[in-house]
Amino acid sequence: QVQLVESGGGLVQAGGSLRLSCAASGSIFSITAMGFYYQAPGKQRELVATILSTGLTNYADSVKGRFTISRDNAKNTVYLQMNSLKPEDTGVYYCNADVRSSINRRIPTSYWGQGTQVTVSS
Repeated sequence: QVQLVESGGGLVQAGGSLRLSCAASGSIFSITAMGFYYQAPGKQRELVATILSTGLTNYADSVKGRFTISRDNAKNTVYLQMNSLKPEDTGVYYCNADVRSSINRRIPTSYWGQGTQVTVSS
């Protein structure tokens, strides 16, 4: 089993910054992709950013140029630096990781964190 523990959410004024962290622990052989998704009230969960173990990144158009995703493979941790925050960035941010638990498991299993609230006031 794998656990993802998020931290770093909170309340910030528009234009401010926050940094989210997500650490994976448990039965981990390797992690292919890690990322963050967010869910606004009453809406579906949406991609924010993902990063592969190679360092290749992907961002939602709405956050390009404002958010930066990075990861520390040795610590199984992913970070999301969020700058120039806007009220529409408000929501619950969830960490996601695609994990191979052993060398024999070729297909990774997707795990989710518990979510952390980000609130941006105008």
